[in-house]
Amino acid sequence: MAQGTADAMKHTFGMVDIDEDDPNPVISSVRIMAMSRRPINPSRRISESGAAPFSSSIYSTSRSPSYLSLGLIILGSFFLLGYLYGGQGSYGLNKRAVGRVEGDLSCTLEVQRAIPILRKAYGDSMHRVLHVGPDTCSVISQLLKEEDIEAWGVEPYDIEDADRRCKSLVHKGLVRVVDIKFPLPYRAKSFSLVIVSDALDYLSPKYLNRTLPELARVSADGLVIFTGIPRHQRSKVLDKSKFGRLAKLRSSTWWIRLFVQMSLEENEAAVKKFEQAAEKRLYNPGCQLFHLKPYN
Repeated sequence: MAQGTADAMKHTFGMVDIDEDDPNPVISSVRIMAMSRRPINPSRRISESGAAPFSSSIYSTSRSPSYLSLGLIILGSFFLLGYLYGGQGSYGLNKRAVGRVEGDLSCTLEVQRAIPILRKAYGDSMHRVLHVGPDTCSVISQLLKEEDIEAWGVEPYDIEDADRRCKSLVHKGLVRVVDIKFPLPYRAKSFSLVIVSDALDYLSPKYLNRTLPELARVSADGLVIFTGIPRHQRSKVLDKSKFGRLAKLRSSTWWIRLFVQMSLEENEAAVKKFEQAAEKRLYNPGCQLFHLKPYN
């Protein structure tokens, strides 16, 4: 009977040699049947044909996305660094400012970004400019690069750690260290435009009542004030030991009320021109910005 079964399997599955000494030739035949039905490994055929094994191809393919992802991450990092440390532009930050501000945007830096917009808004009124605020040397240096602009600066705080460029501006008399709580050392209407940044945020209302009229006094055509935005407190820029107190970031309503008390009104013509120029350049200020002029 066993011999008959074996013969039947040979007929069904092809010629298969079965060990006659095998105690269970049927089971052995089933094993051989299963082996004969097992799919042929494609890699064996490819290997025999001289091509690379299919398993190696799968491995290489699976690694390709990893290399691609790594490349994209590196490329993205370069773009990010280029954006943060690029030159001056609508959103660019210069390297020196990034190091000084340590990740927080100062209003003095905002002035530098806004210079092209201010030129469009004020035109000839920017031929004699006074900037008042911390790190005024950086603003004056940029203004002096502009055509047909004369610029002076008032640094309200100590500049012992100033760089060579800033010390040169001080030596030339273009930058002065002045306590703005007291009268400014300039004649009335000495400047066509006065720009103030990061300075008024450190003054109490008592001293603001003294300083604002002085700023308006030395300006002939207008006063531009950059102040911090409430709830956008800058952490590491605000050095109490240097400025004497932490910045008080006030709302626009608070400032407007103070300006009215100081007989300062909004310069509507300048506001309109500034907004038009800002829209064309996609400029979005990171500080509160006020265009003012004395009441007629």
